[in-house]
Amino acid sequence: MENKSMIKKITGFKEIGVIVPLAVLIIIFSCTSDIFLTTNNLLNITRQISIKGLLGIAMTFVIITGGIDLSVGSVIAFSSILTASAIKDYQLPVLAAVVIGIAVGTLTGLVNGILIAYVNMPAFITTMGTMTILRGLGYIYTQGYPIYDLPQGFRAIGQGNIGIIPVSAVILVVVAILAFMILSKTVFGRHIYAVGGNIEAARMAGIRVKRVQLYVYMISGFISGIAAVVQGARVGSGLPTIGQGFEMDAIASVVIGGAAMAGGSGTILGTLLGSLILGVLDNGLSLLNVDSYVMNVISGVVVILAVLIDQVRVLMKQNSQIKETKAELKAEK
Repeated sequence: MENKSMIKKITGFKEIGVIVPLAVLIIIFSCTSDIFLTTNNLLNITRQISIKGLLGIAMTFVIITGGIDLSVGSVIAFSSILTASAIKDYQLPVLAAVVIGIAVGTLTGLVNGILIAYVNMPAFITTMGTMTILRGLGYIYTQGYPIYDLPQGFRAIGQGNIGIIPVSAVILVVVAILAFMILSKTVFGRHIYAVGGNIEAARMAGIRVKRVQLYVYMISGFISGIAAVVQGARVGSGLPTIGQGFEMDAIASVVIGGAAMAGGSGTILGTLLGSLILGVLDNGLSLLNVDSYVMNVISGVVVILAVLIDQVRVLMKQNSQIKETKAELKAEK
């Protein structure tokens, strides 16, 4: 009986479907590369996934409400450019420049939220528009040239360590804990899930749906702004080309982590595990000297599989609900 109870607990763990493939990848790359399990490489993985992890957390809030934010990659580019410019061109202190970078991301989220929640524009079209606008503004501002030669005090955010732990990984953990607390321990977090689960029912229950949507996109922009600062510090410059495709990785991380694109479900832990899967996959393939073009193909396949898995989950849930309804009707008869 105890064994059955233990098995039930393990299989009932929400993230078990993510942990198993992650463990398989770790075993495969450990057997095929002598470098994979070294301390330096493991720390390098944590540094690599910090950006995707932050964007994944930002996307988690949005996807739980049934929305999407395609602008996060362009926020990485434009916010990092303005942060670098504030330091290099205007000689502002690092802290002030960091605040500017995060503020730009938050402002983008505010614009997205207003258009989606109060103007009733589709989230896909709205965020695709801001994605294109920010990317274009980045090229206009820099004329296509990087803003580099930034001080060590700024670069330490993306390149430095606290002990042996990368600063970027510490930032990711702090943001993840705060995000977890918001989603699982606050009324606002419950409202986010309610809006994604059934927006009309949430509205009937007295939840201010539009306000929830607005705040969710602002949170997404805020966290994306943090990610932009970390990424700019990591590469040591502001570049209009960085962040391209990051929105796809963020979506994949969330969906791989167990969230439904239709909304109503998703966890921060699941998203972090999803980001870790993508990070381990990229790192392992690089160690095996897999061609970068092939890696792009594999990444695309992973995204498609993530969405396919989501669809399978939805169908299984619907079938389960149908069976439960039929059972209830039989019981009533």
